[in-house]
Amino acid sequence: MDLVYNLLVALHLLGMAAVVGGWIAVRSGRTVVAPILWGARAQVVTGLALVGVAEAIKDDEHHVNNTKIAVKLVIALVVLTAAEIGAARGRKGRDTGSLLDVAGGGAVVNVLVATLW
Repeated sequence: MDLVYNLLVALHLLGMAAVVGGWIAVRSGRTVVAPILWGARAQVVTGLALVGVAEAIKDDEHHVNNTKIAVKLVIALVVLTAAEIGAARGRKGRDTGSLLDVAGGGAVVNVLVATLW
């Protein structure tokens, strides 16, 4: 079970890297690109899976703080929503600058909540 958990952590971190890295890479272009969208999707799915696996393991190393998880989930859903809407607007040729910043900035806030809480 630890192998599954560690693989989910790796995928979760890769999703975060895609969102934050994509945000930094396209700041001047002001367009939500596919890596940001797929990274946001990966963050939500792997985050939920991580909580499920941690709850299933139930030992001292895999304790779940439900309040922290709820805050992180709300932020992740805001990031995902901004990425989805921004990608749809980008396909129509409209400006997605503020949504891009919400997605990228929200991902950074989620990293801060994860590490500093």
